Amino acid sequence: MAPTPTVEEKIIEKVPAKKLVALARIMVATDFSTVSDQALDYALSLARSFKSKIYLTHVLTFAGHGVMEPEVGAVSRDQIRNLAEEGARKIEDSGRFYGIQHEVVIEEGDLWPTLENLIRKHEIDLLILGTHGTTGVMKVLMGSSAELIFRQARIPVLTVGPAVPGKPRFEAEFTNILCATDFGPAADREAAFAFALAQEHQAKLVMVHVIPPGTTVSEREAVMEREKETRKLRELSPPGVDLVYLPEYRLLYGEPVEEILRYAEDMKADLVVIGAKKRESFAGRIPHTKAYRMVCGAPCPVLTIKS
Repeated sequence: MAPTPTVEEKIIEKVPAKKLVALARIMVATDFSTVSDQALDYALSLARSFKSKIYLTHVLTFAGHGVMEPEVGAVSRDQIRNLAEEGARKIEDSGRFYGIQHEVVIEEGDLWPTLENLIRKHEIDLLILGTHGTTGVMKVLMGSSAELIFRQARIPVLTVGPAVPGKPRFEAEFTNILCATDFGPAADREAAFAFALAQEHQAKLVMVHVIPPGTTVSEREAVMEREKETRKLRELSPPGVDLVYLPEYRLLYGEPVEEILRYAEDMKADLVVIGAKKRESFAGRIPHTKAYRMVCGAPCPVLTIKS
């Protein structure tokens, strides 16, 4: 039996045929915190645009990665499950799912292996989560846990960080997309997804690469490097894409995270697409990684594509 193609492979296949990206099944990993609630808003908004089914998912985690608050130990498993079911019921009763097909999934187990199994079981195309839900019995610590997830997920992960203001529009409308790449193993997949979304939303797309300081010693070398890096950016463009606006290719200079966040602010980006190197043993435990700093500091949701 042939393996099921990943969502990135589906998108790469779709782009040359000028088809739109399909997100039939969106999973929202929630801890019922404010940031998870905002992540759900983005999921609902995208679901209206893409006619998606939403899987509102909560993992009851009691050990392993240290993702629960200390007071969890004083509460029984049944009480924790009841609280989760009550949280999901309140969301359903609020009417927010009106007109959107959805399913509530509550599972017990270690956070990532459980989510991974559910993603495979339900054939999820996109995972959405919030970061920095840090207080209360039901609050999963979605800081390090968010990085644990987006560094291992085989599908794209949209993370809504603490710097994202307000609510998204009723229907998701990405008008300014920033795709930042370091030409790593996931560069082609990052570009494929960014171009597909830009085509879907008739958005302006800017492809960016940051050159750290001190990498050249002469003006001639600087000119040659600019030409080489710009050419590499252009070569990431998938064939057959039909964008309303011509994509832009920009080189920035300085510390990568600072420059990308600054540029995202300047261009009023409403989506940033980046790659994330796969990490297993230390995912979520290494502070201040570039990808995690990007997620925490971005003024808009960040879509990560694992290399």
